[in-house]
Amino acid sequence: MTTDNHNLFVALRQAFPADLDATAIETADTATPLYYTWRDLERGTAMLANLIDSLALPPASRIAVQTEKSVEALMLYLAVLRAGHVFLPLNTAYRASEIEYFIANAEPAVVVCAGKNFGWVSKIAFAAGTRHVFTLDEDRSGTLLDRAAFQPDTHTPARCGADDLAAVLYTSGTTGRSKGAMLTHGNLLSNALVLREAWGWRRGEQGRDVLIHALPIFHVHGLFVASHGALLAGAKMIWFSRFDPRAVAARLPQATVFMGVPTLYVRLLGEPALTQAACANMRLFVSGSAPLLQETFTSWQQRTGHTLLERYGMSETVMLTSNPYRPESARRGGTVGRALPGVGLRVRDETGRPLPAGEIGGLEVRGPNVFKGYWRMPEKTAEEFTADGWFKTGDVGKVDAEGYVTIVGRSKDLIITGGYNVYPAEVEGYINDLHGVAESAVVGVPHPDFGEAVVAVVVARPGATLDGAAVSTALKAKIANFKVPKHVAVVKDLPRNAMGKVQKNLLREQHQGLFTR
Repeated sequence: MTTDNHNLFVALRQAFPADLDATAIETADTATPLYYTWRDLERGTAMLANLIDSLALPPASRIAVQTEKSVEALMLYLAVLRAGHVFLPLNTAYRASEIEYFIANAEPAVVVCAGKNFGWVSKIAFAAGTRHVFTLDEDRSGTLLDRAAFQPDTHTPARCGADDLAAVLYTSGTTGRSKGAMLTHGNLLSNALVLREAWGWRRGEQGRDVLIHALPIFHVHGLFVASHGALLAGAKMIWFSRFDPRAVAARLPQATVFMGVPTLYVRLLGEPALTQAACANMRLFVSGSAPLLQETFTSWQQRTGHTLLERYGMSETVMLTSNPYRPESARRGGTVGRALPGVGLRVRDETGRPLPAGEIGGLEVRGPNVFKGYWRMPEKTAEEFTADGWFKTGDVGKVDAEGYVTIVGRSKDLIITGGYNVYPAEVEGYINDLHGVAESAVVGVPHPDFGEAVVAVVVARPGATLDGAAVSTALKAKIANFKVPKHVAVVKDLPRNAMGKVQKNLLREQHQGLFTR
């Protein structure tokens, strides 16, 4: 950066190409395509930032946003950074009781919601003391844009320190209430710069990349990894408000980069238009936010001629590890690659003893990307960091002799049955290898004799018929008996959140009475 202002927006703005009239974003699923230039992003964010400034908010005010995905919603995020306030994105699936909690906890000065939700959202917000509630819809309508239209289209970015808050991201809250992870301008910029080099983002004389952006923007993957990556490379984005596998496959020939969760790759594999010819111009497919099955990894290679690059990150840390960009042959299925430059990563057991290569334990990390702490939870923050300053991710994994990290599961998902530790990911791997199995999820539920019992929930492949008892019998020949599920349920599909992660908390709730009735 050429300035001592550490505002993330300033760094992103400096990366805009010299030709501000070139297309920055093209919408792919509006009635007619819309073309936003880099100048449009500059002017639009300036007008929105001026509107925010006009509200005379206290310093570092939270601005909570629950809207459908749109280019204007991305501009709002950039405008909040530009104005020096704190962006608080909220999943569009959240309902009244959840929104009530987030607003009470974060105390935002401004709330922006979809027009259809204004009645109930504004009622919650005003009752909690929020003074300003605006609407923003995906068709470029709403009171936010109506008000911003009268603002000047130039704006001097607020001065921010690297340690100043840029965003608060609430974790999914699978155990207890959600926690707000506080991310600073320095956290986000350091990670974006590392990824720009690690993934070979092309800019300047190399010719610029084109990103297909089909992820939601209330989450690290779509808002930070994808958007920051494209903006920092001056790369054009082909913008989908929601993922449509057929439409995305049709746009692959015009793109060079795609980022998705494993579910998106599975759906793309179901499209006849996904061919090596369609992917000839692509240079990078990134997968993350949920575990990638080895079968999907292999099928993608065979079908497209490309190897998926799997990486690992969290709301609290942005990206931590990545498989290599080059050579492509160094990417290993079933792993999330090595620690990124500047990221420290270690594995320790429950007593804090460092574990050697290949042994399974708790993953701990440190680096400039690691968050500042949990919003208004100093005790929880202290609990999640070690005495020497490493963040305990809550993930269980191992690191091999070459530094490749394999995630085995979440520490909270660990099943202790009869005094023995069972890692669900290991059992799931064996189940997924069985004939006729599409995918599985393994959880622990209360058991009067063993403390916890292993339960597997299994989805059959199309056209296949599965029998739970037969699955258990097949597993007895492959793994220790204490790891074999005491019950196997065959279901149509697994419950997932908006990012494709299996919601194991729901599966535990559904089966918790199996052995204790």
